[in-house]
Amino acid sequence: MSHFAQIDDNNLVIQVIVAEQDFIDSGAVGDPSRWIQTSYNTVAGEHRLGGTPLRKNYASIGYTYKPDIDAFVPPQPYPSWLLDTETGNWQAPVAYPDPERMYYWDEDSESWQEVVVE
Repeated sequence: MSHFAQIDDNNLVIQVIVAEQDFIDSGAVGDPSRWIQTSYNTVAGEHRLGGTPLRKNYASIGYTYKPDIDAFVPPQPYPSWLLDTETGNWQAPVAYPDPERMYYWDEDSESWQEVVVE
């Protein structure tokens, strides 16, 4: 059994199911060309168990399939963030400052702002 994502006319993932390739090919769930295999174990272009990664990320409803990089991509979190085509994930235009501290992204200033806890 494999996981398959159904995409709409805009390549937006609208559902994900577990099925055999023969079932998808039969047309029982619609046009087979609208179903793309995805791997539950693929995250950011890597297979969590050491296998071969498939389409950069496991597809989820709301993700977009980008055929030019053969990847399932999550929604863009902020307009300024750029797509990393190696991982299929969005990256801030400025690196996260310090992993030991908490920050949030401020889109207006396009910068990380430290979370102050009082």
